[in-house]
Amino acid sequence: MSLQVCIMTPDRIFWNDSAEEIILPTNTGQMGVLTNHAPLITALDIGVMLIRAKNDWISVALMGGFALVKQNKVTVLVNEAESAKTIDAQEAENSFLTAKNKLEQAEGPKQKVEANFAFKRARARYQVVKQAKK
Repeated sequence: MSLQVCIMTPDRIFWNDSAEEIILPTNTGQMGVLTNHAPLITALDIGVMLIRAKNDWISVALMGGFALVKQNKVTVLVNEAESAKTIDAQEAENSFLTAKNKLEQAEGPKQKVEANFAFKRARARYQVVKQAKK
């Protein structure tokens, strides 16, 4: 038996297929889901979701949202999702380094919050393209 996983953004169904295992980036850390997982709803942080389908790991950058796990069905509702196919590797690396520098130089609460948000987005996109190269 496997999980039925559906990733939805406001404008489309990003991914809808079966998987043996997933790892979600929740607000409290990474959370793995296997078949027959207990029902739950969790908030998702900006980060990388890993999907194991047919012995291959697929990485997806998620930009925050929610996940519902119930009866071997996982519904992921996110603001935005990207795969390595749609991310330019060089642009992702440059954005990551720029965001990291801005976060280190941020002063004041507002600037730090904005810089941290940009850093998380850039890091997630960069991690997806790095994992795709492996």
